[in-house]
Amino acid sequence: MSLLPYLIAAWIFLVGAYGLATSRNLIHAVGCLAVCQSSTYVLLLAVGYRTGGTAPVFSDLKPGSRPLVDPVVQALTLTDVVVGATLTALLLALVIQIDKRHGTVDPDHLSELRG
Repeated sequence: MSLLPYLIAAWIFLVGAYGLATSRNLIHAVGCLAVCQSSTYVLLLAVGYRTGGTAPVFSDLKPGSRPLVDPVVQALTLTDVVVGATLTALLLALVIQIDKRHGTVDPDHLSELRG
């Protein structure tokens, strides 16, 4: 088990979180949020990875001859990709509506959203 994929996932998350915290543009913030979520792909794949393992489907190998990777983690990663794409599309649609109504995508200039 290597620590490198977990460090890469943490680094990707931190880069996205930094961009999200320093963003002054809602489109940029949505992109940074997508980067944060992409760190979960690396994390999930790191959890399910087995050295020398093969995919458990469409394999010509005899059962028990080689280790297999966990298909549940791969399915979770695929679900995460779909949810991430959907969330990004929804947030970009909201940013477009904010731009149409307020004429800006800078969160500091959206005074109606302040409490």
